[in-house]
Amino acid sequence: MSKKAVKPSLQNPFDPPEKVEFTIPGEISRQTGAYEEAMQAGYDLIQRPIKSVEVGQIEKQHFKKRMTVWERIRVLTEAQPNILFQNWGKNLDGASLVTGILTINGRDVALYGHDFTVRAGSIDATNGQKLARLMYMAGEKGIPLIGMNDSAGAFVPAGVGGLDGYAEAFTALRKISGVVPSIMCMFGFNAGGGSYLPRQGSFVIQPNDTFFGLTGPGVVKSVLGEDITPEELGGPKVHGQSGVADLTVTDEVAALRTVVRLLSYLPDNNSVMAPYQETSDPLDRKTWEINTLLKKAFNSPTGFNTPFDVSIIIQQVCDHGDYFEIQPERAREVVTAFGRLGGHVVGFVANNSAVASGQIDCDSAVKIARFVRFCNIYNIPLIFMEDTTGFLPGREQEARGIVQAGRSMLDSIVDVRTPRILLILRNAFGGAYASYNNYPTGADLVLALPTTRLAVMGPAGKEFVYKDELRKIRAAVPGMIKIGTQERVAAGMSGDEAKKDAEKAAAEWLKAQEAALNQRYERELMNPREGLALGSISSIVMPTDLRKVLGENLAFFLRHYKPSPMGGVQREFH
Repeated sequence: MSKKAVKPSLQNPFDPPEKVEFTIPGEISRQTGAYEEAMQAGYDLIQRPIKSVEVGQIEKQHFKKRMTVWERIRVLTEAQPNILFQNWGKNLDGASLVTGILTINGRDVALYGHDFTVRAGSIDATNGQKLARLMYMAGEKGIPLIGMNDSAGAFVPAGVGGLDGYAEAFTALRKISGVVPSIMCMFGFNAGGGSYLPRQGSFVIQPNDTFFGLTGPGVVKSVLGEDITPEELGGPKVHGQSGVADLTVTDEVAALRTVVRLLSYLPDNNSVMAPYQETSDPLDRKTWEINTLLKKAFNSPTGFNTPFDVSIIIQQVCDHGDYFEIQPERAREVVTAFGRLGGHVVGFVANNSAVASGQIDCDSAVKIARFVRFCNIYNIPLIFMEDTTGFLPGREQEARGIVQAGRSMLDSIVDVRTPRILLILRNAFGGAYASYNNYPTGADLVLALPTTRLAVMGPAGKEFVYKDELRKIRAAVPGMIKIGTQERVAAGMSGDEAKKDAEKAAAEWLKAQEAALNQRYERELMNPREGLALGSISSIVMPTDLRKVLGENLAFFLRHYKPSPMGGVQREFH
């Protein structure tokens, strides 16, 4: 057995030596000169970022279960990428970042990706300028941007040039924000500028076993003396719940496949509609499953207080039941998702009573605001599904700024210019109804199911509506206890036992009277009738007709909508 160490190589020993000819096929061979030398030098420059990387560097990436930037590109598309800005210097300055144009499902897409096999994908002044130039090109040509981030940050030997490079990229990405959508993938270990830059994008996708954050665990340890793992500090579980990452997935391949799927719901820029897709799913398909869901929920022992998962309704309404949820791990009290209805892309914003009765808290309000603002900018129509008992009360929410978060949600809804429909599923109470895309805030159409309970307050409203009757009922309790005690003593019970039994009977009577008033309040005021009479609701829709009614109305509004960039005054808060 040979004791000589085997050195890995990408070269197949059975392949003939590679020889690149720069002659025209069929041309008689002549003596080569300066032209062929220039061609060879140019070819070497083109191949340099790929072929100058040692096999060991590629093996390191694979050992960490990561792909090289070139392998990631091949997952996104089988078409050959058009690599632009090949401006690497003697020390491969600029080669740690690959920029180019891809064709994904027939659409042009600008792409950048850090090459971790070259200087750990770090940014210097050269490739910072290259990245900014690509972003400006995407904005000028009106094509989406995809970022594959896998960088150690600024290149320290480049000095302030690395910081300038990041600053140029920050500025460029901010200036195209709202002009073209961008999708960012977080691969490897990213810190500092490597986290700021991608979070400027429209969407961030983070696989497992990756990190990004303001600082790494080492800095936290040295500054705060706190031992913390990368997963606990900036892993997908942390960012998925906070909303810093819009989507978390299992691995790099899943992230890249998710990019392609998400891209199918997004327009190229803010002047066009999202891609229309022909569907074989009939628009007038009956949604019997929604009827079954609501029937089982509301006929259960808990009646109209029974929670249910609103995702089922979104699924039944969408073409072939296919929809794409955004921020699925954050603030589950509300579901935000892209779907298609009759081939048209639509954004869904739906209260989810399966979690905390669908109450709106700080996180869910901000989640709604961000999604609605994106749809508004990129000409995506919106369907709101309302089923909430209101904003979540309490000291914690007030301390976290529920007033400001709720105001952000309301602002985003008031500013919507795209077609928008409100469908009230069940509860629509108080301030939550007043700020959730009704006619006064600009809805094009308000529909309601027969199960709608539209009111200023929930059952607690009986305290105000029937206050005189309640006052009389509660005032009668002491007299009932006194008379009941006397009757029981006369019947032979001891004084203490007689009083306790009389108090128990009076309490049960009071509970029954209040329950009767609750039912009366729900019957008289918690229903869609008053909303219909005042014009707050346009019409009642049966659960089985939801897809048909929503689809037909959406198609009507879109026929009369002209996509364009946002105009007019831009408000202060975002």
